Amino acid sequence: MKLLYSCWLGILPYIVPTPAFHPASPAHGLSSPSPLLSLSRGRQHQQQQQRHPFRRRHTHAHAWRQDAEMPQEPPELDASVDDLSTSASRRDALQLQLGASAVLPAAAAVLGSPLRASADEEPTAGNGVGGMGFEVPKGTDKPWLQIKIDSRETLFDIDFDASNPRHGLLVGAKGTIFETLDGGQTWNPKSLAVLDPEEEVSYRFQQVSFKDGEAWIIGQPPILLHTTDGAKTWQRIRLSPKLPGAPYGIYTLGPNSAEMTTSSGAIYTTNNGGLNWKAQVKETIDATLNRISSSGVSGASYYTGSIINQQRDASGTYLAVGSRGNFWLSYKPGQPYWTPHNRGSNRRIQNMGFIDGDLNKGVWMSLNGGGLQVARDANFEVDVPTFERVNIKTGGYGIIDVSWKGNDEVWAVGGSGTMYVSTDGGKSFKFNNAADGIPGNLYRVKFFDNKQGFVLGSDGVLLRYTGRNIKA
Repeated sequence: MKLLYSCWLGILPYIVPTPAFHPASPAHGLSSPSPLLSLSRGRQHQQQQQRHPFRRRHTHAHAWRQDAEMPQEPPELDASVDDLSTSASRRDALQLQLGASAVLPAAAAVLGSPLRASADEEPTAGNGVGGMGFEVPKGTDKPWLQIKIDSRETLFDIDFDASNPRHGLLVGAKGTIFETLDGGQTWNPKSLAVLDPEEEVSYRFQQVSFKDGEAWIIGQPPILLHTTDGAKTWQRIRLSPKLPGAPYGIYTLGPNSAEMTTSSGAIYTTNNGGLNWKAQVKETIDATLNRISSSGVSGASYYTGSIINQQRDASGTYLAVGSRGNFWLSYKPGQPYWTPHNRGSNRRIQNMGFIDGDLNKGVWMSLNGGGLQVARDANFEVDVPTFERVNIKTGGYGIIDVSWKGNDEVWAVGGSGTMYVSTDGGKSFKFNNAADGIPGNLYRVKFFDNKQGFVLGSDGVLLRYTGRNIKA
């Protein structure tokens, strides 16, 4: 019997594997779960991610206590500027640090290298799309054409200079910045002298705003970049550590003027190139929600999360979704606080936006499981505006973004490369096969002046609108 017991103890370490590292540790006040339980949870998480590859992961702050101090009004912020514009001496220093082979692609991009990203086929002469001179390759019979760029990173935002629609900027994960001078047919990678190459790849550039030769880029970890000479040189704006929440959105308002938002609902404006910022709301959204928790907004009581998927129209009105998707908020210029709203559905909210970028035309809301609804009369004075269900069959794939091209043509994109088109102003949608064979999720669809159109996704996916065979 003793022999059998000894043998069992001898083989036990080989039966129950012990992980080399687990984030739970006594130092964090957490007890380590059993290895088998950790592996089981890992498989469950992996299966959930496979079923919902486009679902965001959320983290929540510590539990709210009734006796805790209420968050204060967002502070006025002063930010210093690093005027580290592109210079030959700085590029030379970077080359010496990294070696010639490591810095060649980045340096070539700054200096205007012939490294270019191009369409699948050689373009042919023609009037182009929408009379803008954008050439469509011969043989293209789909409404969207994939543009090859030198990146496999997720792309988050794109914008074109309103005064020069052929000049645009594209941003994404791991310091991804591309520039086009031909309306988006070809894209050149950019490397910024204000950032060390090793530092640059650590940033996730999530939004860009470009107007009249002036552009802003915002990202995480907290970073804000500014140019006033058409993206030739950049300044890094130092963000205050007092900033409530993480930087989220940036919008160019005019010369040296911009509006910045955070994940806590703070809104700031600057009129001196980011040296000083003035708060536009009196408190963060968690303070607002906990103060009015008796309002009946589902999920607002004891709220400690953040807001996601912020959208702004030209008038300065904002939409935002609670990080758990159980309610949404609105803000109009001049209001001291955000206004919370119930979602009016038993499904959680995936995303929201303005119809054709204009509050006066209404708002749209996508729901988990592929649901989509619109409110043509977006009355933010009521708790739940009247939303109408849109006829769209997604097979359960979530709709991540929707964009109007004029009054009738509307495009919706989502998980697993799915695309849908409406030709009746968004009342009904049909599946479109333009993205068939393209792996990954589509996160953003965006039109400019109803002429240029682009779709952004994971793995460096970039599609350009051609306008052909829309009903295919």
